[in-house]
Amino acid sequence: MIPFASTALALTAYLDHGASTVLVVEDEPVVCELAAEALLEEGYRVLTAADAWEAEEILARESVDLLFTDIDLARNTNGIALARQARCQCPDLPVVYTSGGRAELSSGEAVSHSVFVPKPYRPSQLVALTNGILRSSQPHHA
Repeated sequence: MIPFASTALALTAYLDHGASTVLVVEDEPVVCELAAEALLEEGYRVLTAADAWEAEEILARESVDLLFTDIDLARNTNGIALARQARCQCPDLPVVYTSGGRAELSSGEAVSHSVFVPKPYRPSQLVALTNGILRSSQPHHA
């Protein structure tokens, strides 16, 4: 199984992440808005998409430092397939999966070195996780 995001990653000290960009892919508008707002308040540049097709269009034209995606998306698209496609373009792109319908995600399904956070998650948990991932890595522009 891939690792769960945990509050142990709550490294919310000041982080100079400049123009780091997070792509949030979520088909539930309220959930998407909450995630995006929390990341924006932390100073990240946030792009949003409601399904994998829209996300792929964004990834083709924008630089992204982290992909945060729900697994089961609108229009029968899939966050697991999206992450695989994104990794074809940018092999080191950090990926965080989420789902309300699963308690876990097997390592065979997920891209390598990714993280799974089950819903419901707290916006502060997402921010801490994002800070922890982007602090420990160099830019991963797609």
